[in-house]
Amino acid sequence: MPATTSVTLNTGAVMPTVGLGTWKSKPGQVEHAVEFALKNGYKHIDTAAGYQNEAEVGQGIKASGLPREQIFLTTKLDNPDQRHPAKALEASLKKLDTPYLDLWLMHWPAPMTTDGKPDRGHDWLDTWKTMEDLYLAHPEKIKAIGVSNFSVEYFERLLKVARVVPAVNQIELHPSCPQDDVVGYCQDKGIVLTAYSPLGSDNSPLLTNETVTKIAAKYGVQSANVLVSLHANKPMHTVLPKSVTNERILNNAKILDLTPEEISELHDIDKTHHFRACHPSWTGFGGLGFPDCK
Repeated sequence: MPATTSVTLNTGAVMPTVGLGTWKSKPGQVEHAVEFALKNGYKHIDTAAGYQNEAEVGQGIKASGLPREQIFLTTKLDNPDQRHPAKALEASLKKLDTPYLDLWLMHWPAPMTTDGKPDRGHDWLDTWKTMEDLYLAHPEKIKAIGVSNFSVEYFERLLKVARVVPAVNQIELHPSCPQDDVVGYCQDKGIVLTAYSPLGSDNSPLLTNETVTKIAAKYGVQSANVLVSLHANKPMHTVLPKSVTNERILNNAKILDLTPEEISELHDIDKTHHFRACHPSWTGFGGLGFPDCK
């Protein structure tokens, strides 16, 4: 299929395919990155309370001069805020200096205490129920809700009781972590996938992988373009390349139409070189149901 420029969520809202990721983008750099991206064709910005840069992302949005309604803005509920989502929502809106979110995600199904330890006395499913309440009560503040880092096992539990089917599942996706089980499950349920760490995170071996460099050479582009384009060439996928450098922000937005054979070749990388940049065990809740993390 030719690469998409946008996808439609189960709410009917349109989400641009390529967004600027801001994980690890520090205050002092991220404001400019957001402003520059929005002034140069990006219409989708992704942040999180846990990134501790929402205020700066908000400043970048304002500095871009773009009307708010032209921007798709995502943030996420932090793990230590799972007992009080309403308060956390207001804090995010205030820091981002925006009247509404286009998408609000549960960052991990992993409640934590304020000192970063697992909060085993609280169930993430109760957090989701509160997020549903807020979404249904305040359509003027939250246009869509979704999840992040959800495995099929956790989805099975969620969808048994969900009143609102998540619009999106944001997960690590790249040729060395294709997560075909989660992708297939979400596509069957009408849930859009957002790929984080599409390059395989910092100093990724994927950038020098033989298959990736071969395809990049064919099209006269950089490896990053191939890795970002992989997701834009799949139905119901969006993707978050991350940079604070002007040149890379511009370059990452150049999307190619890949052939089915090239997509298949990229997928085959996982057979010999599987890795995750962000293993869920850091949460204290083990593998969170992901088969390669058990």
